[in-house]
Amino acid sequence: MARIYSTRAWHDQLSPSMDELELLALEAYAHLPETFRQLTGEIVIQIAEFPTEDIMDDLSLETPFDLLGLFEGRGIAERWNPATGEGPNRITLYRRAILDYWAENEETLGDIVTHVLIHELGHHFGLSDEDMEKIEESVA
Repeated sequence: MARIYSTRAWHDQLSPSMDELELLALEAYAHLPETFRQLTGEIVIQIAEFPTEDIMDDLSLETPFDLLGLFEGRGIAERWNPATGEGPNRITLYRRAILDYWAENEETLGDIVTHVLIHELGHHFGLSDEDMEKIEESVA
């Protein structure tokens, strides 16, 4: 039997704005395990439509849709030092690439944002894919 979906629920819905996606990311981050969040120290989560040209060149990206998120910062032993003037670690999530991925896959937007956060942080801090899968399972 075919499922019948009402289009009424989607009639006036728009894709999430940059501000809405930032709120979703902050909520997803807050629900990550405390031990995992402690790895990051102080962190800024920001949203951009696409990576800059410099980032695209540095990472040899073919299109701006190739990058869902980017971690920029230092590891645990290299924490921010007020004397150097360097800011806290930062994750940028790329809204258009995330929405494109969401449209092409059967995952919730929240799960995608959580996955990107975990993987950007996890790879930077040397966690294995298995470790990151366990973290994702713990917040599911």
